[in-house]
Amino acid sequence: MTTTATRNRPVTRRLRGMATSDGAGVSLTRVIGTQQLSYLDPFLMLDEFGSDKPGDYIAGFPSHPHRGFETVTYMLDGRMRHKDNHGNEGLMTAGSVQWMTAGRGIVHSEMPEQEEGLMRGFQLWVNLPAKDKMGQPRYQEFSADRIPEVSPSKGVAVKVIAGHVGDVAGPVQQPATDPLYLDIAIEAGASFGQAIASGHNAFAYVYEGEVSVGADSVGKGELIVLGDGDAVTVSGTSAKSRLILVAGKPIGEPVARYGPFVMNTQAEIMQAVQDFQSGRF
Repeated sequence: MTTTATRNRPVTRRLRGMATSDGAGVSLTRVIGTQQLSYLDPFLMLDEFGSDKPGDYIAGFPSHPHRGFETVTYMLDGRMRHKDNHGNEGLMTAGSVQWMTAGRGIVHSEMPEQEEGLMRGFQLWVNLPAKDKMGQPRYQEFSADRIPEVSPSKGVAVKVIAGHVGDVAGPVQQPATDPLYLDIAIEAGASFGQAIASGHNAFAYVYEGEVSVGADSVGKGELIVLGDGDAVTVSGTSAKSRLILVAGKPIGEPVARYGPFVMNTQAEIMQAVQDFQSGRF
């Protein structure tokens, strides 16, 4: 019998996000999708939003189009109402996830369903391969009680949005990129090891406290890109820390992007603009 040794992924890059605004003036931190890190195949953008000041979020994200990729909204706190031009409507509440496949085109809005209090969460953009870019739009929506939470070791709690932690599978399914998306809470002195498929790109973002990954200390507001390997080990170094760990299979195709459209060529981008302007979404 032969065994294969685990190769822990090293930290190859670290960076902090950039303060910006989007939608109708929502204040947020852009972590992927900047000059520091424009793209980590298949991940196009990562935004963190979080404020208890209504002026930072109340204007929301009025109707806007998408084509050619997926948007993943993970609400930590607050309430957000979404609607689209296909008649879909729903309410995202604390702990819920919406994994929207824009496909050939959709026009939607995301507006706060509150006038005060904390609004906090993440939006991740995930690319699609050329064969899926013009597919039918669809949603995978899950309330907090449908997202499994596991405690693989003392002092560790993991919400499994996509992928597996041991035998526990997250509800999101996307064969094209085979994503892993975990929300990890870890106490000081506790450790958590997670398998990540070799060849997949991976990153972690700490949004509370501080952790160590190998010999590297990673603090609140820092994103680390993980090099290749088949696992990562995270240890808590502050009273309580939280981070998201995300990985996915690279698509390896050309990326042409213009605002809310992500295709493979500039000609396809021009067609997307024409289709949107002609009301064909």
